[in-house]
Amino acid sequence: MSIATSPRPIVDFEPDPDVTTFSLVEGETTFADLGIAPDLLAVLTKRGITSPFPIQTMTIPDALAGRDVSGKAQTGSGKTLAFGLPLIERTKTAKPRRPHAIVLVPTRELANQVAEELSPLAAARGLWLCAIYGGASMYRQIQALRQGVDIVIATPGRLNDLLERGEMSVSAVKNVVLDEADQMADMGFLPQVERILGQIEGETQTLLFSATLDGAIRTLVQRYQKDPVRHEVVSTQATVDTLAQRFIGVTPESKIEIASRICAGAKRVIVFVRTTHGADRLAEQLGRTGLRAAAIHGRLSQSKRERTLADFARGSMPVLVATNVAARGLHVDGIDVVIHYDPPEDHKVYLHRSGRTARAGESGMVVTLVLPIEEREVAAIERAAGIDVALVRMDADDERLLDLGAWEPPRGLPDALSYSRGRTSTAPARNGRGGGGGGRPRRPSGNGGGYGASRGGYSRGGR
Repeated sequence: MSIATSPRPIVDFEPDPDVTTFSLVEGETTFADLGIAPDLLAVLTKRGITSPFPIQTMTIPDALAGRDVSGKAQTGSGKTLAFGLPLIERTKTAKPRRPHAIVLVPTRELANQVAEELSPLAAARGLWLCAIYGGASMYRQIQALRQGVDIVIATPGRLNDLLERGEMSVSAVKNVVLDEADQMADMGFLPQVERILGQIEGETQTLLFSATLDGAIRTLVQRYQKDPVRHEVVSTQATVDTLAQRFIGVTPESKIEIASRICAGAKRVIVFVRTTHGADRLAEQLGRTGLRAAAIHGRLSQSKRERTLADFARGSMPVLVATNVAARGLHVDGIDVVIHYDPPEDHKVYLHRSGRTARAGESGMVVTLVLPIEEREVAAIERAAGIDVALVRMDADDERLLDLGAWEPPRGLPDALSYSRGRTSTAPARNGRGGGGGGRPRRPSGNGGGYGASRGGYSRGGR
């Protein structure tokens, strides 16, 4: 499928008295300019990473200097190295069960991915790290901690379990990272996060990265950061401009076939649904059309999730049907299409799901399939997200499905918004779609989790 692309936008920064701002043109700065040491530079060069992204250019010097940093940037903007490079630089060898650094993340997938990203850098310094999360062997995690881990990457629930059992202490922690803090807030993890942070003794450096820095996240900043410098990668259209977006009106009878045709024309696709049962069912239905598809959701075992993600990443299984468990923290290169098979709960979920494609400024296609009873709901999401793309109704045999990037949809919100004006609200009803009954499932609130860097558990750098 060819996708209409737009040039990668130059990111500028909003004038805000609380935000350090400056003009940035990508390519002018190197990692060496930011103060990264030669041994870590060698690791980056070997991996083909030579130019920092904006969030890295902005935050790394302050983090290396020991300042608390609040970084605002969208998923896929390079936040892992933005905090990971200073973390590796500033972490020293720790005693058993008393790590010097912790990274708190909302999901097991993100824990594994952060661990995999940082493992080569840790190896260059002889540091040991591991990912700790629920759904995997606690015994293995305890054994790793007893042998000695310098950096722990963890979901809050499992880390609190280990702290309560006395198998780990945070009293020696000097460096803390809160990654995807807004998602931890959305998933109800903030009480557990605060329970962990409240046990840390002495002075610490706290780096916080999030797509938003207001509401509950502002409270975290005020309570646990000391005179933080705030950096913000802001471009109001940054996410929208790098996405080709299509809103396709479907019927219950045509929906499966339309989804199948879109998937067949793409190289690698994520299809988002609302429920675990819906994910399993849709993967089976797409499989019957000849596609290689599999589901991923919170009820799968950790080993099954990892095998599914590995198959998807290497392209042997090009269609992944996912619940919102994969909406954040899932980083697979080369995803050219995201399909919202079930409309998201709100515009924030829409952007987070859509961010699985068009990562780090690349282009991508996002398709939302809209049943007639969902048109008002989708119109409200578009308006909240600042999207101005009209809904186009299609049948399963519409030739435009073969190459969604070859045509441009008209501008304007879906027609449903026009007939909803004048009513009490254009937002979807809380207990159903557009007042049509049948409440939605709650967001997943489980910790996820497991053990291991690079899916192998315990990463060391030759201590």
